[in-house]
Amino acid sequence: MGIEVRTCAPDEVRGALDPIWHYFGGRAEPENVELLGPILPAERVHAAFEDGAIVGGAGAYLFETTVPGGAEVPTAGVMAVGVLPTHRRRGVLTKLMRRQLGDAHERGEPLALLYASEGGIYSRFGYGLASLAGHIELPKEHALLWDDEPLGQARLLHNEEQALELLPGIYDRVQAETVGMFTRTPDWWRVRRFHERPGASGGKQMRVAIEFDGVLEAYALYRLNFAARHMISETTLEIHEALGTSPRAVAAIWRYLLGIDWVARIDAHWLPLDHPLFLWLREPRRMRCTVGEALWVRLVDVGAALAVRGLGESAIVLDVRDEFCPWNQARWRVGGEAVDRTTAEADLRL
Repeated sequence: MGIEVRTCAPDEVRGALDPIWHYFGGRAEPENVELLGPILPAERVHAAFEDGAIVGGAGAYLFETTVPGGAEVPTAGVMAVGVLPTHRRRGVLTKLMRRQLGDAHERGEPLALLYASEGGIYSRFGYGLASLAGHIELPKEHALLWDDEPLGQARLLHNEEQALELLPGIYDRVQAETVGMFTRTPDWWRVRRFHERPGASGGKQMRVAIEFDGVLEAYALYRLNFAARHMISETTLEIHEALGTSPRAVAAIWRYLLGIDWVARIDAHWLPLDHPLFLWLREPRRMRCTVGEALWVRLVDVGAALAVRGLGESAIVLDVRDEFCPWNQARWRVGGEAVDRTTAEADLRL
């Protein structure tokens, strides 16, 4: 009997998540599966079966992503893709990816995106690198800004429900104007932003908001991983997220973060490469910025995905070859006010 790929029943989700958890050094425990339930229903999880046993799995969150031009597009947020090492190089992943993309197409989700642990894997299935991000390690003694006067009024939010009431409004304003950011539900905030994993190392997550004239304009989620030796701080400030609705608001939240006392190093991840920190710091090279891959994107439906972008007045004809998603194979005229199939001569083949 060969490999069968299908969507999971509710009691099969744990088995579908187990292959990726294997590479984390464990298994998908029931509490982890239950936690993900509100944002990952069983019908959005696929499993690969051999003789009734699950040997691979892949999930896809649902959200909307901001694309060039400002539209928000239904998106399959690919996650937890894994095949057990006992079944590698047997086409299991290819079957999972084909079924996942086919179902996303049937559901009317023109985009699929992911953060890849190994990006080279996904180019085989039509994903392309769509953005880069910077990861910084800044020694506190070099966190010197040209102008470090505090801006606005900072307020710590210790209550999760209070944070859930106040922070999403800031995020939503930024997300609507930022290409590549995706929408979040209240369940997403609880599960992916606020949840504290039992036994996780480091301090508790801190939440701070900045207001100007009584209006919240910026926030940060961070953790103080305390350490000291001979009463000298070796604490790392780990910044998970720091957003503001305007340049002034972004400046305010970073002035707050870089001003926290008794910190030895400041770590931050997934920063855009045009982040103003490169201009605000007196010595930006001290950030030890490492550039890495960020979003990988797959056009599940070429016509629908390109049609919602901002289109210029001129047009280009694309000859798209897509054996993995054959519904995309066509010549597409992109530009003006529409994206349509055409028989005109192609300007570009891809």
